[in-house]
Amino acid sequence: MHHIDVHKLADEAEFNRFHAVVLLWCVLIIIIDGYDIAVAGVALPSIMKDMGVDASTAGFMAGSALFGMMFGAIFLGALADRIGRRWTISICVALFSVFTAAAGFTDDPVTFSIMRFIAGLGIGGVMPNIVAQMTEYSPKKIRGRMVTLMFSGYAVGGILAALVGKQFIEIYGWQSVFIAAGAPLLLIPFIMRSMPESLPFLIAHHDDSHLRQVVNRIRPGLRMEAHEEFLVPAEDKADGAPVGRLFRDGRGLSTVMFWIAFFMGLFMIYALSSWLTKLMAMSGYSLGSALTFFLVLQTGAMVGAISGGWLADKFHIKYVLMVMYVLGAVFLYLMTVKMSQEVLYVIVALVGATTTGTQILTYAYAGQFYPTAIRSTGIGFASGVGRTGAILAPVLIGILVSLELPLEQNFLVIAMAGLLGAIAVGFIDHRLCASAHQIDATVEDVPLQGAVAATAHT
Repeated sequence: MHHIDVHKLADEAEFNRFHAVVLLWCVLIIIIDGYDIAVAGVALPSIMKDMGVDASTAGFMAGSALFGMMFGAIFLGALADRIGRRWTISICVALFSVFTAAAGFTDDPVTFSIMRFIAGLGIGGVMPNIVAQMTEYSPKKIRGRMVTLMFSGYAVGGILAALVGKQFIEIYGWQSVFIAAGAPLLLIPFIMRSMPESLPFLIAHHDDSHLRQVVNRIRPGLRMEAHEEFLVPAEDKADGAPVGRLFRDGRGLSTVMFWIAFFMGLFMIYALSSWLTKLMAMSGYSLGSALTFFLVLQTGAMVGAISGGWLADKFHIKYVLMVMYVLGAVFLYLMTVKMSQEVLYVIVALVGATTTGTQILTYAYAGQFYPTAIRSTGIGFASGVGRTGAILAPVLIGILVSLELPLEQNFLVIAMAGLLGAIAVGFIDHRLCASAHQIDATVEDVPLQGAVAATAHT
């Protein structure tokens, strides 16, 4: 009986129509997710005026989705390893579409915040599942680029929210940009039909017909006989207690280091998104319209994400990531130096590239580090724990601003997070990385390798 290692097949596949379909779905879902995250910030001034709330209440209303994202990342990330990714992704899309739209029908801060919290569950939950999906099905030689290209959809979603808000809020009210977020519900039947399920999940559930369809789409030229058996490496088998497995086989320290790296990356991003405009105004700069500034930051983030992915495929992803965290700290510090407005825009773009871009590459690294069977759980817990950095950042920087410390100290606190992130990544044991381990396994497992080769040329 021939045995086929499905991960080796996926790793060595050439990019084809199947990969394009997976990438397209993942990018589309990330764009929608990015829109749903950004829409509250875009509409907040109009919501404050309409509901008559003060800044502190508005901050809580905007932050309620962040709490939802924290819980969603942890619990819905782990759920996928039990019920499959297609169902979990569809549940997440349903949650953030229905409840973001529902927020548009509210007229008081409490109900609005509850709707945003529930939407946040879906927004946070879809993230680890999409990263896991893209990591599993990307050919190994372009995996970093595929994951980071997919994540650049977040910036597109944010830009879309700003542009839609600019067009519609004045004419139709702030409610319109929330209600529009319900449209992706129509995509769920198509996701269920055309998004492939995780390979180890299909093997664990003995879904041979679906598995053969997916393998056929990954490698269209491969001829398979009825008696051939599909296998995954032992560490990729989808068995019970995925949370406990994050700390097994020597992964404990690296798991905690990923949590710290995620915390620091999200701390930088949300400290900037909440306070950068205010801090720059305190520096004496006039940044023009908020939309232009936002576009510069998001454009930098897209360039940083795609460039980081390209570098990670060419060089060692761990060291690329460490350098990006350090550069984030350096560029943040440079923002305290007096310069022309033109140069400032370049620095702001570089800050976007080395904060948001760095965080996106951290997702990609976590996706490559964990075996497939616990990949959604691993990314979900890192994202969920890291989300506390997103919640803490606006509060901590707000306290520092109120203390009226020298401006440089505010930026140094944010920059310090970049240095701590680099140190955390430095302590991750790359020898345990699932992708590196798969290479070793295929070299040692000569009979399996021969069987795959024999089947591939049948």
